[in-house]
Amino acid sequence: MTPELGHFALALAVAFGFAQAIIPLWGAQRGDARMMQAAPALAIGQLIALATSFGVLMWVSVDNDFSVLNVAENSHSLKPLLYRITGTWGNHEGSILLWCLIIAICGGAVAAFGRNLPASLRARVIGVLGASACGFTLFALIESNPFLRIWPPPIDGRDMNPLLQDLGLAIHPPILYMGYVGFAVPFAFAVAALLEGRVDASWGRWVRPWTLAAWCFLTSGIALGSWWAYYELGWGGYWFWDPVENASLLPWLTGTALLHSAIVVEKRESLKAWTVLLAIGTFSFSLSGTFLVRSGILNSVHSFANDPARGVFILGLLGLVIGTALVLFAWRGAALSSSGLFAPISREGGLVLNNILLCAIAAVVATGTIYPLFADLVLGQKLSVGAPFFNATVLPLAVPVFVAMAVGPMLSWKRAALGPALVRLWWAAVAAAGIGLWASFGGAKLLPALAFGCAAWLILGALTDIVERIRLFRIAPGASLRRLASLPRGVFGGALGHAGLGVTIAGIAGMSLSVSTIVLVKPGETVHLAGYDWHLVDLHDAAGPNYAARVATIQVSRDGRPVAVLAPERRSFPVQRMTTTEAKIETNFLRDLYAVLGEERDGAAVLRLHDNILAPWIWLGALVMAAGGMLSLSDRRLRLGAPVRRAAAAPATPGASAPPGALA
Repeated sequence: MTPELGHFALALAVAFGFAQAIIPLWGAQRGDARMMQAAPALAIGQLIALATSFGVLMWVSVDNDFSVLNVAENSHSLKPLLYRITGTWGNHEGSILLWCLIIAICGGAVAAFGRNLPASLRARVIGVLGASACGFTLFALIESNPFLRIWPPPIDGRDMNPLLQDLGLAIHPPILYMGYVGFAVPFAFAVAALLEGRVDASWGRWVRPWTLAAWCFLTSGIALGSWWAYYELGWGGYWFWDPVENASLLPWLTGTALLHSAIVVEKRESLKAWTVLLAIGTFSFSLSGTFLVRSGILNSVHSFANDPARGVFILGLLGLVIGTALVLFAWRGAALSSSGLFAPISREGGLVLNNILLCAIAAVVATGTIYPLFADLVLGQKLSVGAPFFNATVLPLAVPVFVAMAVGPMLSWKRAALGPALVRLWWAAVAAAGIGLWASFGGAKLLPALAFGCAAWLILGALTDIVERIRLFRIAPGASLRRLASLPRGVFGGALGHAGLGVTIAGIAGMSLSVSTIVLVKPGETVHLAGYDWHLVDLHDAAGPNYAARVATIQVSRDGRPVAVLAPERRSFPVQRMTTTEAKIETNFLRDLYAVLGEERDGAAVLRLHDNILAPWIWLGALVMAAGGMLSLSDRRLRLGAPVRRAAAAPATPGASAPPGALA
């Protein structure tokens, strides 16, 4: 009976979504206060229904109810409890239901935290979110029902894809989806603004926190996916320019541009139409990524290769959502005239340059990802676009972005002079150039040396922003400390975000200096790599909860001193009849000693050994970026609906209430 409860809750969520899409929007159009006031209750109702449905799916997965087709195909009685829980979203049907739940969470969040929004705008935003959620819940109910029964039920299931039975990938999809789906809120604000025909500074202020929250989750999700591929797939790299990886990078690029352009809307009421278009484009890229992953047209370890009919449904939904928004933009976009003016050399001008370059990078990545599919479908040509293309086309656009990121915060709003800003950064420029030269003399090629210089420029540029704000060395130390303590958290968050990108770039540059080898080694033999001695002690068997493993014991030493003991594994899953590798990594946060066990031949084992320089910095930088975003989000000035406390005047008479605006 439990699966039927989940099925009913899913159908109820469709009904709530349909009502949420119609009633608030119609009420806002008519100016009917009662219909607009129904929006929050409908959003909460849909959230409760989808939370119930998802909770039921998780319960039947944990309970090993193999009468449910989804559980029978993606679980097994021997699967550990953790992966029975995470297996709820580790398959097509469950991941779609998770997507629906998150978009309902977004609607519920706007209902709960958007009480200070104008009633009509709030109703329209919730209505647009309801329409989006309705489409996906309808897809889950019709084409991707996770509660279908099977009879007779198997004694044991088919088990989960072994590659997904990993803690990193277990938490990767929910965080990534929070980023993907989180951009539905700025999208809803954009569509609501087009319906109202009005975008102002308040709109920019309302959009920024939602954009920032989605950006933080997406940054973390991409980093977790890259980290998983690094240690689980055994190839020793961090980014493959896989089409599905690119599908997550595209909304991150345009979302970053949206985050910065919203600042210009708030500060100068400029770039209104452009910001609305970015909000539409970012969510469109999120939906496009969903289509690419689930349509079956991509061959990727990340993708769900499912029935193409499902892809057709998603394509139709994508066309309806994106097409409607773009038609609305073509109709009403011209009305979003900008009132603020600014000089090309100004803080706003720097943000515009940031937008242009980020969107140019997104266009290059989209072209390299989609054109091979287009050529195969239309021209019948098989093309492969890989790392050489992306590296050669993205880097020339990325370097100006890095330069502008440090210079932009040094510029004044509205009008500025470039010379004084560069003077403030002279020491950062000298240090960055010195680090780049040092790297080149240390053996780095031109591009890695340039990347090291850019990394130092970004980190020191972020530090310079703080130094200039507190006027360090120009006023008394105590006064500088007081200025430091009074700086808004958003300032520190922005500096951390820029510095985090610098840390990631340094890690990427360091990886170019890494060395690796693939060797055939017998127990007792030693391999010399990067100044280390890698001694294969033995090969032995081990048993896991639902797999059998072959384990290599490798002792790593340097100049006779023990450094680490690595135990890479090769796991065989009998139910799925798949074999996976488990890389073992010893890190000191400056380098990773990385070992992978391959096949055995005549008593010898194939070992892939790596000395990866600064590899941990790649993901450390991403975490610093996300932490900076969260720190900015905690700033009261950026939190939607958070009142700013002001000192209230004393009441004129005893017992009189505080004047309006005491809590604004």
